[in-house]
Amino acid sequence: MTATTSRRSRLRLIVIQALVFSLLATLGARLYFLQVVSGEDYQGQAASQSIRDVVVQPQRGLIVDSQGRPLVTNRLVWVVSIDTTLLGRFDEKQRRALLRRTGGVLGMKPAAIERKLALCGTDGAVPGKCWNGSPYQPVPVAESITEQQALRISEQPEDFPGVLVEQQSVREYPAPFGINAAHLLGYLSPITSDELEAAEDSEDSSVNGASVVGRAGVEKSYDDWLRGQPGYQRVAVNSKGQVLGDVDDTAAQPGDTLVTSIDAKVQAVVEAQLNKMITTARGTFDEVTGRNYEADSGAAVVMEADTGRIVAMANQPTYDPDVWVGGISSTKLKELYSEAAGTPLLARAFQGQFAPGSTWKPFMTAGALTNGYSTSTVLSCPSAIRIGNRDFHNHESGAYGSVTFARALEVSCNTFFYQVGTRYWRELGSDPADVKAKDPLVEEAKVFGFGSRTGVDLPGEASGRIADRKWKLAYYKSMKDYYCGISDKPQDAETSDFVYKFAYEFCVEGYKYREADAANFAIGQGDTIVTPLQLARAYGALANGGTLWEPRVGKAIVSPRGEVIKQIKPTKAGGVDLPASVLGYIDEALKGVSRTGTMSWKLGGFPLDDVQIRAKTGSAEVYGKQSTGWVASYTDDYVVVMMISQGGTGSGSTGDGVRAIWEALYGVEGDQVDPARSAIPGTTQPDALPEFGRDGSILPPAREGGR
Repeated sequence: MTATTSRRSRLRLIVIQALVFSLLATLGARLYFLQVVSGEDYQGQAASQSIRDVVVQPQRGLIVDSQGRPLVTNRLVWVVSIDTTLLGRFDEKQRRALLRRTGGVLGMKPAAIERKLALCGTDGAVPGKCWNGSPYQPVPVAESITEQQALRISEQPEDFPGVLVEQQSVREYPAPFGINAAHLLGYLSPITSDELEAAEDSEDSSVNGASVVGRAGVEKSYDDWLRGQPGYQRVAVNSKGQVLGDVDDTAAQPGDTLVTSIDAKVQAVVEAQLNKMITTARGTFDEVTGRNYEADSGAAVVMEADTGRIVAMANQPTYDPDVWVGGISSTKLKELYSEAAGTPLLARAFQGQFAPGSTWKPFMTAGALTNGYSTSTVLSCPSAIRIGNRDFHNHESGAYGSVTFARALEVSCNTFFYQVGTRYWRELGSDPADVKAKDPLVEEAKVFGFGSRTGVDLPGEASGRIADRKWKLAYYKSMKDYYCGISDKPQDAETSDFVYKFAYEFCVEGYKYREADAANFAIGQGDTIVTPLQLARAYGALANGGTLWEPRVGKAIVSPRGEVIKQIKPTKAGGVDLPASVLGYIDEALKGVSRTGTMSWKLGGFPLDDVQIRAKTGSAEVYGKQSTGWVASYTDDYVVVMMISQGGTGSGSTGDGVRAIWEALYGVEGDQVDPARSAIPGTTQPDALPEFGRDGSILPPAREGGR
């Protein structure tokens, strides 16, 4: 080997050594940075990867009636969840095998489980089926499984890696006395992405992606109190996702209890009577249409006259509140919204809107007696009266000669009130195009709260409608193109003569408020509509001397420890400001309806001297449908209103049911009153709340002199 070659070899060796030392120095520096400089950060990240935060859902608060009877409670069910973090580590074959094995135990198809595991907002996620909670939390895929199914999974963990079985609480409906009360109580469903985002923006920690929230009834109105506060459990897991133990936890706080003004025993009577009256009507022949009454829907309200508290409220058709527990099927959901099924989700008592018929007349009397008429006024009550180019008839009554306002209310004389309405039209607004013309009857209807929401503590309340001049002009502007489109074309076979003629007349002068409109308004016909709750509140004002209350279902909020957090006091919405003489006159006239008028045949033998029922019947006519029957009634204590759509005359369709409700409220049997038999102990609602023991017991309210 030459000297030159030797020098080159040594040079290469030096270069290699330098390179090796350089690499070692770089590696050492990197290790120093990772272990010393950034060691704590990486240790924290490593620790966090082995710690999982699990949300512990709170137990939702109870809902009870005024006597402390549970209306909504909770029960424990077995729930199966799947750890998607661990599932993500499986290959496709292992994943399919696990889902197939799990589905076999649960009676579910793997595809159905996959839909539940999909994160909402990701590709392929099905709204209403996907998981809206944390991606790091086990996803529930089946609720209310049997104990045998739960044991099958929990006792063979090696066959079901990442599949968890635990008990969770869900809503239960004890249904005291067999009540339904679905529209009052409401239901729950999973929180939406928008709601969750809004809660996060407002730093509301009471909800999370796995929360369920109130959607209707008091479940929605008092959701903030009922939902409670979630807890959080931190658990250590290994690389296979198996829980090694608890690291830390924050206990969930159960929701508060809602005490309502509902009395379950009265609610049961009201529901049963409404159902009975509808069933009876459907078996009754309608001589006008030549077929049985359809009686497609109905509602009933019992309200305290002096407070506006709701004692009972029934709706037909209704639904089983249990259908929402554990998730509702798309088929069942469509049925609840289906018009063919009667739209069971619609709460007719405060969301349904109907022509009031003759139950409207007491308020028209109030308007007339404070605007030119007097209690000594006498008008004729013929069987029909000519207005414009057609005759307007009595519906519930015949001809009664010359009568006063009181007698007109007793016999429900339409032609009497036609004259009142048309007189104001001729004297104050005979120009049908004048939208600013005064009308004392319209103004009085507004004073009694019609055309506006009552403010009840139930969501989705309808406002009703006062069909005055301004409304008619606005409606014309919104519908002109539609009806002009019909009248501008030649009449076809599918368009009836009535519809074609109506479309033509509407297109030409549909904005005009004519004398016939004023006549119809005076008897609660035409386009004016009310909710049963609005009518009950207005009759409550007649009963209590003129106060309009905001109806209330909630009475108090009580903590899980039994402490009263909030008393929900009755709220005054306004007053009708009528002279006591006018209120007294109407009150006496409505007593006459019960004794000698249109309701008397349904109250034969009832002890009216002891329980003084004031009543007004109504039969509202709607084009293309059978009559809607009403009875609105009250005593010094309560208001009772019942309505059946397409059920026939007022007293004929609902009179027996209203009587039965009054009998239950006062303990009436035959012609005797026995308060001990009344549905509510002591006849009237207690001011006190139920007593809540620390052991979870609930006792009825204490009354003066003992229980």
